[in-house]
Amino acid sequence: MHRIYVVEDDDNIREMVTYALTSSGFEADCFQDGEAFFSALKIRTPDMALLDLMLPGEDGISILKKMRQNGKISDIPVIILTAKNSELDRVKGLDFGADDYITKPFSVMELISRVRAVLRRYKGGEDNTGGITSGSVTLDPARRTVSVHGKEVALTYKEFELLHYMMINAGIVLTRDRLLDQVWGYDYGGESRTVDMHVKSLRQKLGEGGGIIKTVRNVGYKAEG
Repeated sequence: MHRIYVVEDDDNIREMVTYALTSSGFEADCFQDGEAFFSALKIRTPDMALLDLMLPGEDGISILKKMRQNGKISDIPVIILTAKNSELDRVKGLDFGADDYITKPFSVMELISRVRAVLRRYKGGEDNTGGITSGSVTLDPARRTVSVHGKEVALTYKEFELLHYMMINAGIVLTRDRLLDQVWGYDYGGESRTVDMHVKSLRQKLGEGGGIIKTVRNVGYKAEG
């Protein structure tokens, strides 16, 4: 199982990122600043680091530079998470050795997808995070497959993304607006009925397994844990 260190001073973002990672089969350790992060690195080396640029004390770029100059930890893949979105900030982070760059706000699905992509590049395609199971439904994020009682079910791209997001947030009531933001993107101009249509299609394709998706009246949906 891959271990990922998250360096983020915003409590809400840190909690969201940590939950998304652990729900997707990763191990995650979180730190609010560079000092705590480097102390942890002396004890254990992670498979990846998610690094915010704007941190109290030492900023993310300085932390990244130190990592790349230290032979023991120089090869740890790093994805930068930041509210900065100018081309200069993006180029600066990549020039100092970041492997990827995600601008806040970002969707959980995008984050997990980027994490897996970078790990595949470093690990030669290996991804041992396994599948997610709820009832008779099993979803494998790495292979992008869904099965019910062991029988594979064909889903469209968005159906898969929607089911994946609900399953990694199992037990949590998700509003239609949140699903639109996280699965379709913050700039999506469609209506909430899009979610209802995809949920209906998902239930039909999953058959008996579709029962894991529960409707929460006047709010949205949730997947059973």
